[in-house]
Amino acid sequence: MRSLIVGTGSYSPEKVLTNADLEKFVETNDQWIVERTGIRERHVGAPDQASSDLAFEASKRALEMAGVSAADLDLIVLGTITGDMPWPSTAALLQGRLGNKKAFAFDVSAACSGSLYALSIADRYVATGVAKNALVVGVDMLTRIVDWKDRNTCILFGDGAGAMVIKPTDDPKRGLQSFHLHTDGSQWAILHQPGPGSRHPLSQQLLDERGHYLVMNGREVYKFAVRALVDSCREALAANHLSASDVTYVIAHQANKRILDATLERLEIPASKCWMNLEKYGNTSAASVPTTLDEANRAGWFKPGDTILVTAIGAGMAWGAGIIRW
Repeated sequence: MRSLIVGTGSYSPEKVLTNADLEKFVETNDQWIVERTGIRERHVGAPDQASSDLAFEASKRALEMAGVSAADLDLIVLGTITGDMPWPSTAALLQGRLGNKKAFAFDVSAACSGSLYALSIADRYVATGVAKNALVVGVDMLTRIVDWKDRNTCILFGDGAGAMVIKPTDDPKRGLQSFHLHTDGSQWAILHQPGPGSRHPLSQQLLDERGHYLVMNGREVYKFAVRALVDSCREALAANHLSASDVTYVIAHQANKRILDATLERLEIPASKCWMNLEKYGNTSAASVPTTLDEANRAGWFKPGDTILVTAIGAGMAWGAGIIRW
């Protein structure tokens, strides 16, 4: 038995922050941002919105497409690094908001790879018969943890949520085929948020030192990301006895256009096979993969039996790839 994606949904906050808007309070310009990232605008959550609110909207849309009632969910796995609060889990808050009483729900912390990790976990529960109706969500609001005085990071990120509903299938030609996940904790420092946490608790010193904002070494992230994404994609293809030419479409984490272009070039997969929405959303972290999947799905890209290569990388460093037969 395999698990099959039967519904997708996504949600972006109403407020749009363009590159021209950024020019007003940080030393940058549209040309500089587009040339280095491919991003033209990003969505920013309202002051009264939290991650669970975005997740709720995306989940409703995925459940509606799937024809599954929220009450019938028996598993919710949610990837995020910007939960509503340190605890309880955002998945638990989402479960309550959906009015569900029987699903076990938990968060996965793998940064931009969060939804890919969450999907692989939910897949195992469904494929082994433990769960029959699973909701997988990726949501982040990184605009809440970026330093708006740092032009190297504040230009990159946006807020959003994406969701997928998966159910079991006996069709051997369809469903989630395999996932290949990796972590290299020795590289944690190239992309992280120092605090607040148990190592650097909330304090006036932490705030004064701006330690509550994310920190990134862009050059090192780029080098690591391209190598890791290419290797994991090749691993996923080999495990399923596929070549790059067998891939119908690519759904990749929308981190940076240069990273995407370099990865596709090394894999020898045409860019036309990869759905791109980086230009209008920026990097939405864990929301990126399910949002991209939902957009491509609603645009009519996928047909039953299509081979989809999905891949992501995030802080940790944590990354991976998988094969989906639609």
